[in-house]
Amino acid sequence: MPCTNPKGKEMRERIPAAPLHVDHNMESNSTGPCEARYLAFLETIAQIRPRLHRYCARMTGSVMDGEDVVQDALFEAYRKLVQFDDSRPLSPWLFRIAHNRCIDFLRHRGVRGRAETNSAIDDFTIPKEPASLGIRPAVELLVMTLPPKERACVLLKDVFDYSLEETAESVNTTVGAVKAALNRGRAKLASSSAAQNSPRNIKPDPELARVMQLYVDRFNRRDWDGLRDLISADAGLRVADAFAGRLADSPYFGNYDRWSMPWKMAWGEVDSERAVIILRRSADTWTPYGIVKLILNGPQIGRIADYAHCPWVISTATSVTLSAVAP
Repeated sequence: MPCTNPKGKEMRERIPAAPLHVDHNMESNSTGPCEARYLAFLETIAQIRPRLHRYCARMTGSVMDGEDVVQDALFEAYRKLVQFDDSRPLSPWLFRIAHNRCIDFLRHRGVRGRAETNSAIDDFTIPKEPASLGIRPAVELLVMTLPPKERACVLLKDVFDYSLEETAESVNTTVGAVKAALNRGRAKLASSSAAQNSPRNIKPDPELARVMQLYVDRFNRRDWDGLRDLISADAGLRVADAFAGRLADSPYFGNYDRWSMPWKMAWGEVDSERAVIILRRSADTWTPYGIVKLILNGPQIGRIADYAHCPWVISTATSVTLSAVAP
């Protein structure tokens, strides 16, 4: 007999790594196996969350987009948990949901293209020495130059050390198709041309840079009214693992005003992507602590995505470059 979430409301409050949204209509007096299922779900998320983000960040080419995909994937998994077969491990199932979300993201962004038409290719022999591709972090960066199917297989097999069977389950394909994708992906990574391609082609946006500078200046002065002048009245806010809705309905600025640790904002680039960067005072220097993404709607900010509660987001980034930081 299917069960529903016995303690959905409390889940978000207790577990930082829990899905962002909770369906409060999912109520039941059920205990025992149902309770164990949800506890196992939360435990698994706590263990694999940074890895799940790292995978989605490399698939999407952005540590911020990757976290958005993870949030959506965990919410989907939470809603579908009643259908999950308890005899199977949770981790590959979660990776499969996240992988499908990544593919949807890439499709909507218009870069999936011809890559997914190659899955019916004949089997290949896997090279015996994956390490010959180079140091693993280097492979992880170059893998973003590959088409999505090859990217996923190389990430799961060569970076995350999944078996062929686990990789096939995660990307919902056969072991033979995984071997083929690995062979193509590894061959491309071994060629000199792969290393010369940039994973992201970010066009300069002077208007975004201007708004970010104003946003940072006013945030650092705690000029909340001045900040609201930069933001549209119906702007959306997503604080990862904490809130999703309208900025006007949240205590967002007040929460920052009450932070006890020394902090300030700067703007710059995270893996060549423009972002506001939260700096935290540590010893005698300021260090990056979190990331905020601003999305413009005309001349104003139409959406804010804040990842301060997810430290793995900035730690996954390969480069953080700051603009001039106020003393």
